[in-house]
Amino acid sequence: MAQGSYRQFCPVAMAAEVLCSRWTIVLLRELVAGSTRFNDLRRGVPRMSPALLSQRLKDLEAAGILTRTSSRSDLSVVEYRLTEAGRELGPIVEAFGVWGQRRIDADVSLEHLDAQLLMWDMRRQLNTTPMPRRRSLIQFLYPERPASERCWWLDVDPDGDVDLCSVDPGFDVDLYVSTDLRTMTAIWMGHDTVQAAVRSDRLHLTGEPALASAMQAWLGLSPFAKVERVAC
Repeated sequence: MAQGSYRQFCPVAMAAEVLCSRWTIVLLRELVAGSTRFNDLRRGVPRMSPALLSQRLKDLEAAGILTRTSSRSDLSVVEYRLTEAGRELGPIVEAFGVWGQRRIDADVSLEHLDAQLLMWDMRRQLNTTPMPRRRSLIQFLYPERPASERCWWLDVDPDGDVDLCSVDPGFDVDLYVSTDLRTMTAIWMGHDTVQAAVRSDRLHLTGEPALASAMQAWLGLSPFAKVERVAC
């Protein structure tokens, strides 16, 4: 912390020394959203190196923002959980997102497309209520992306648990969703809608009609999708 110190007693400066190093706020976003395991955190910050992620977790632990404990279900697995001080950062992280959604032009944000991050966020926010009370498998296809980013599957079980797969899980697909990554990201962020994308031939849905017609409802959308933009 001392290396980047502002050398000011002001609480804003002191908090910035802890929170404003590269990737820290984004990592806190994942912790606030409920990710506790290293691999899950990596999926939420896919462009962050494992070494830097490990270092930032150590920094946050040293600052009293999180604790490192063994999982109750598997003592060999480490979990990172926010302390009371860490949970107090929830509204701050949310305020960052609200400001970004309100003030940063959508075209600027859509220059930074990331299929893995989008699918991970979609898995987390999926609303299973309007979905059938049985297992559903939904395949997303982004034809313009490299092979490693082209196909994704959301596997929803009857209890509402959702798994994200980048390798074909081998079950029958109930709904195929084919579109470009920019369109899907815009829908997720609330800048577009499923219905508008279908009408303009930018989104193609093939499979179970009930799943297709309810996609806007079960997609869940970004927690910031309903934030109204401020006209510039």
